[in-house]
Formats: sequence, structure tokens, C-alpha cells
Amino acid sequence: MRLLCCCFLILFQWSLSAQEMLIGIFTANTIHKIEFSYDTGSYSILGDGKNFGSILPNEFVSIAKTNEGKLELKHGVRLIGKFKKVELKPNGGNRILRVHPISPELKTRKYQDGFIITPKKTGVQVVNKVSINHYLMGVVESEGGGGKHIEYYKAQAVISRTYALKHQNKHAKEGFHLCDQVHCQAYHSMMRFTPTIEEAVNLTTGEFMVDTLTNKLVDGYFHANCGGETSRSDYVWNTNVSYLQPFKDTFCIHTRQANWEHKIPKVEWRNYLVNQFNYPIEDSNYRNTIYSFDQLSRKAFYQSPHLGIPLRDIRYHFKLRSTFFSTYPEGDYVILKGRGYGHGIGMCQEGAMGMANKGLNYHQILSYYFDGIRIENKFREKYMNQFISEPFYEEEPQWD
Repeated sequence: MRLLCCCFLILFQWSLSAQEMLIGIFTANTIHKIEFSYDTGSYSILGDGKNFGSILPNEFVSIAKTNEGKLELKHGVRLIGKFKKVELKPNGGNRILRVHPISPELKTRKYQDGFIITPKKTGVQVVNKVSINHYLMGVVESEGGGGKHIEYYKAQAVISRTYALKHQNKHAKEGFHLCDQVHCQAYHSMMRFTPTIEEAVNLTTGEFMVDTLTNKLVDGYFHANCGGETSRSDYVWNTNVSYLQPFKDTFCIHTRQANWEHKIPKVEWRNYLVNQFNYPIEDSNYRNTIYSFDQLSRKAFYQSPHLGIPLRDIRYHFKLRSTFFSTYPEGDYVILKGRGYGHGIGMCQEGAMGMANKGLNYHQILSYYFDGIRIENKFREKYMNQFISEPFYEEEPQWD
């Protein structure tokens, strides 16, 4: 019986890890022509559902949008035809392709699993049809880099899985779940350099965070460095979230992105505040303080809330690392002394890395940054509750 249970356990872990997501790649660029070349394992080439052979070692296919709005598909130099949709399907597991945009010329990336290519109004749309675990491995490496403690990677994997499940319909109108940009989650390639990430993702397969008050998936936000204090969610997005409350964080204050400095010409600073927000420059009190601002603890507005100058707007306009800064005049410039990198909401990545290095596990890390949450695993729930009464391996896992 124990052996049977273990077999079902392995089977169901595989089922969860094999759940597929559709991820738009190279979405920051308008791609007119793109090339897919062999890396590991063969791929079937399908044009409008018809099979035209496989990509084998030393082979490639190229796809370009035609003037009539179709896709011109070539296998090497041989023209296969023009289609409304091209699919590249892996012939088995652990298949990888090199993906190289030709027009415009961009850096080659590597991705696992399958691809769907369709024409857009301008250029072609490239979607990676990828297992959720393979996707998360690429995200964790893209977002967190290499050489970190496995407990940090576990925390990042759970938070990234939660975000993916919560926001999986973000690009539904475009025909895929999420894109490869940071406003979804960075996904610059498959995981290539950090085997510990693969281990962390596999060990947390199926795990995600739930708000204990609502029993709904949390918003799995994270950022590079909070500068010693996380931010309220309504300081950035006008919505106060119970499990995203600000608090002091000392785990990140001595890391490389904890502090920054920037200088802006006084005339540029003044013109922005006056022209965009009607800063009351004629009032002598405000005129004397337009360049001076102290932010010892995180605030939402510059100088005073009644002026209505959101720090987030200043950050975006001047391309600052964070909203956590103070200012003072120096000659013809305004000097900004800043702390942290990113919006400051949710998990501080450098803080989480520091916690992991001090021996804290990923449950402790996530509970530190998200108040009133619990970590769930739908596989464990189904396995424990339905093993005897229901043959759970016959149905697809439900995420929500």
C-alpha cells in the first residue's frame, strides 16, 4: 500500500508540474522575422495543423510575416509554405530550441517545450507553450539571478507561481496568459545556469499563497530592495491590501541596492512640479521648500498630501530607482538621496536572500513579508482527501 501511495504521489507531482502556460516572448519588440534552431531533442513542424517534418540536429526553421498577413515558413532554405499559424511541438520531454529574432536582430534565447507563432497587425507573435515548472525556473533565474541560497529560491518560486496563477488571464485578449516583461514576470530564457533553482521549483511544486481572510490567492508582488522599509500597497496602486502592510526590514539595508543617489537640475525639478501639479511657487513657504524634502519613513506624497504630488509619479517621470528618497539643494541641482530599488511592495528579494543566508526557511520568509497568509498545495489536499474515495488521477487539478 505504501508503495502504491508513493507511485500515485510521483504521478500527481508530475501532473502538476506538467500544467502548461502560454507565455508571450519578445513582447517588447515588433518581430518581423524569427529563427528557431535545434538545441536539444527534435521538434515537429506544423503549419495550420499539417505536419511538415521535424527540426533535427544542425537544422532550423525561419518564420516571417508576409504582406498579405500570413506566415512564410522555411525549413532551412526550403520554402514550406504560407500559413495562418505555425506550431513547433517537442517530440518528447526535455526539448529545447534556440530562438533568434532576425528582424530586428536581437540576442538569441533558449526556451523549453513548445511554440505557437501567429501573425499580428504588425509583425509576428511568438508564444512559448511551456510547463509551469519550466516557466518558473526561467522566471526565478531571470528575476533572482544565480548563486543564491535554496530557501530564497523556494520563496521566489512560490511567490512567482502565486503571481502566475492569480494573473494568468492578464493577456487573454492577446491569446496568451502572461508575457516575458517585468510587469508580468521577467522571463528572459529558460533556466540555464543555476541547478539549485530547478531543485527549489520541484520541491515546491503546486505550492501557492492564500489570504487567510478571503481564502483567495494573494497578489504575489516582489521587488529588488525595500531600502529598510516595505511600502503600503495604496502608496503605489491606490488599493490597500490587508496582507501587504509596511514594516521595517533590516535584512536588506547593507546590500548593494539599498542606497542610491541622483541629481536633477533645479530648473527641471521646479518646472515639473509647477507645470504638472500646480505647485504653489508663489507661496513663500512652499517656494523655500520646493527642493527640500525629508522622508525618514515611507510616504505617499511629496511635501504634503494636500498638494497631491504622488511620489510614484516623480519616480516614473525621472526614472528613479524607488519612491523612498529625500531631497536637498546643492548649487544648480537637487540632490536625491534614495533607498531601495523597486516599488517596495511585498517580498524584498535582497531581504529574502539575507534571511535565507541566516538560516530561515522559505515559509518563514514568505510569512515575514506577507501578513496573514498561508501556503497551500492543491496536490497535497487532493492526495490526502481523495486517495481512497476518488481516483484523483483521472481529473485535472483545479487551481482556484
